Amino acid sequence: MGAWELLLVGVVLLLGLSGVLVPGAPGSWLVWAAVLWWAFEDPQGISWAVLVGATAVLFVAQVIRWQLPPRRLRASGATPRMAAYAGVGALLGFFLLPVLGAIPGYLGGAYLAERLRLGGHGEAKASVRSVMRAGGTSVLVELFACLLITGAWLGAVIWGP
Repeated sequence: MGAWELLLVGVVLLLGLSGVLVPGAPGSWLVWAAVLWWAFEDPQGISWAVLVGATAVLFVAQVIRWQLPPRRLRASGATPRMAAYAGVGALLGFFLLPVLGAIPGYLGGAYLAERLRLGGHGEAKASVRSVMRAGGTSVLVELFACLLITGAWLGAVIWGP
């Protein structure tokens, strides 16, 4: 697989990651489709293993999301700015503290957005808690699954055969 094709797969993965944060966008489907495309274009054992792992991770994430309350983020006061901060925080956390750092990064990004908007610690903390109860946890589960898949793809591309 050429460098341009790998770059295009990476762009689709990034679109999928950002799509997780946009209500109604097929973020996790785009991430899975990018890995599927890569596996078909570069049919090796590692690419098929990443595809199978991606399918399993997304299935588990969907099962977890079905157990959570339905998303009502707009009613809780979540803003697109908060989603952007939370997404960037999760991405930074994922790489700074490998894998598990996505969770505190997501919460920290959401808190920072609310702290800048509302001004006080107590108000920002209450707002983040409200958003997480209203569906932010569901977004976090889906984003974490997509970050795991993207990390596995990136690892396979860099260190694979």
